[in-house]
Amino acid sequence: MTESVLGGHFTFPGTSLTVHRMGYGAMQLAGRGVWGPPKDPDAAVAVLREAVAAGVNHIDTSDFYGPHVTNQIIKQALHPYPKGLVIVTKLGAKRPPDRSWQKAISPEELASAVQDNLTNLGLDAIDVANYRAFGQGEAPAEGSIAPQVRVLAELQRKGLIRHIGLSNVTAAQIAEAQTIAEIVCVQNFYNIAHRDDDALVDDLAKRGIPYVPFFPLGGFTPLQSTTLSTVAQRLEATPMQVALAWLLQRSPNILLIPGTSSVAHLRENLAATELKLSPETVAELDGIGAAVPSS
Repeated sequence: MTESVLGGHFTFPGTSLTVHRMGYGAMQLAGRGVWGPPKDPDAAVAVLREAVAAGVNHIDTSDFYGPHVTNQIIKQALHPYPKGLVIVTKLGAKRPPDRSWQKAISPEELASAVQDNLTNLGLDAIDVANYRAFGQGEAPAEGSIAPQVRVLAELQRKGLIRHIGLSNVTAAQIAEAQTIAEIVCVQNFYNIAHRDDDALVDDLAKRGIPYVPFFPLGGFTPLQSTTLSTVAQRLEATPMQVALAWLLQRSPNILLIPGTSSVAHLRENLAATELKLSPETVAELDGIGAAVPSS
């Protein structure tokens, strides 16, 4: 695919890391409930190789997916990694045997998580490590994250992390973290129907910081909207393609990481970068977020 098809490109601030705006999220490569191996490991490898062959050079992952599974699949499929591929991971959670999602935010747990990511990905250093703060479900909760960011900054000084990002955070937490280290990206819950971060997206855009929506297509419960379906039918596209195209046109600092375990679905997602929405269509779609109560 050409660069324009992949939504153009964006450079993480203060870095030499330039990625196409349409990336790939690896969470769905693990088994059901993001636990254990996938039913079809060969299909998971095929999706990753197809993505990179199509020009995707931004892969989002975490060693607590599986746990360990997605990183091991990424290594199997793509190592030695092609030049220019940026792998972003998340720290701050763990998956005990009961398959729950638990905090892992002590200095020892964060350092151990970095080592696990390095080992399972086959890397000497992580391109970008996001500290994933726990909140209320998919919404962030206020509270200091300085102790955890300081740990990441120390790991950065040791050369194990190249750059630091944040996930599931508030504007105040971003400002706090920036007093400790340069923050090169923010990853929060945002999509066409869930627009709590509208002001944050615009503020980060002014500062050249990429905003990476997690659950860009709704998450475990896909987006449902009559308006979205109507627009998609009119444009001869799928509702999910329209939702991704809306995000790409929402702001130039938005980077997308939709996930899938299907090559066919991957191709659909990548094709969304070819979809151009008129101002009238964008205004129509904007009404979806206005109709959804703020969380």
